[in-house]
Amino acid sequence: MDKNKEVTEFIKNAEKEQQNLLTVLRDLIIKAVPEAREQFKWSRPVYATDKDFCYLKTAKNHINLGFFNFEKVEDPEGFLGGTGKQMRHIKISTKEDIKAEVFTKMLQQAAVF
Repeated sequence: MDKNKEVTEFIKNAEKEQQNLLTVLRDLIIKAVPEAREQFKWSRPVYATDKDFCYLKTAKNHINLGFFNFEKVEDPEGFLGGTGKQMRHIKISTKEDIKAEVFTKMLQQAAVF
């Protein structure tokens, strides 16, 4: 996957505490779904295969790893939050919140259409 320049700038301009988390999440998405396209839409990084499947969004005290195709994602540990009909997300505040193995499976499931 080619890294999108706008996403790189988005990460660079984020709060210091969030820059590292965004970088780790970006790398996790790229590794989990190497065929994905990295885009910058709706003022945030968005990743797509045939369709958009996940996004990263900053908030004051956390980052959302969001899923567009959440109904295809197995979530036995109950990480997904939100009540949206089309999107759900995982709130990530610290590096310890990133469960690489579990998130990798979730990303791979969401990326399949």
